[in-house]
Amino acid sequence: MSDYRREEMMAVAAARLLPDGCVCFVGIGLPGTACNLARLTHAPRLVLIYESGTIGARPSVLPLSIGDGELAETAACVVPLPDIFSDYLQAGRVDVGFLGAAQIDRFGNLNTTVIGPYDKPRVRLPGAGGAPEIAAHARRLFVVMAATPRSFVPALDFCTSAGAEQGGGLQAVITDFGILRPRGGDGELVLAALYPEATAAEARAAVGWPLALAETLEQVPPPTELELRTLRELEARTAAAHSQPVVLALPALESQ
Repeated sequence: MSDYRREEMMAVAAARLLPDGCVCFVGIGLPGTACNLARLTHAPRLVLIYESGTIGARPSVLPLSIGDGELAETAACVVPLPDIFSDYLQAGRVDVGFLGAAQIDRFGNLNTTVIGPYDKPRVRLPGAGGAPEIAAHARRLFVVMAATPRSFVPALDFCTSAGAEQGGGLQAVITDFGILRPRGGDGELVLAALYPEATAAEARAAVGWPLALAETLEQVPPPTELELRTLRELEARTAAAHSQPVVLALPALESQ
């Protein structure tokens, strides 16, 4: 049995996809964990851009949101939000975009808008944010999400962001069993790599369409001691920092 969790394997596998020195548009959650793990291990010159306008952020703990002060305090610079999209993303200066989603279909299209009919949804989700622009304009797109038949679906309830079929930049979908990649020709996602102890049968059971296998099925190496230690230390620092009470400095009230 392995001495690491599947969630840790996901973060490690995603981090390994990032080369040193690339510019990465990153969000909160597992994509942010993966990018900061890469920065703390094999990619120290990784440039992280967050939607709030921070460029070159080097947080010591994982931020709670894109507006977390940790990002602005550690960034090389902070620019207005519209400039992030017009001058960096849409100008072609972002090498990699990292996204998550509530649903993904067999062609890598993403849904972060609603579950159920749009007019009367069962669940209304946070919405698009900058995801459509990231999917369309980043040179390469990675998606990170745990796989279940409810999230990996034959057809989306709503298409928020275009994937391999339309956007063209999707390179990999990192799941909790392995990695899916678009197939040449039609762009359908196929199983390209498995984690240690994961099986193709497990992968097929977690996906809501008949999952095909790549011609060559790779095996993802397990996390190294350095990767696991760095990831766990990052998560421990984050948990400790976020458990501290927030103290607001208020002006003293004048006595009546």
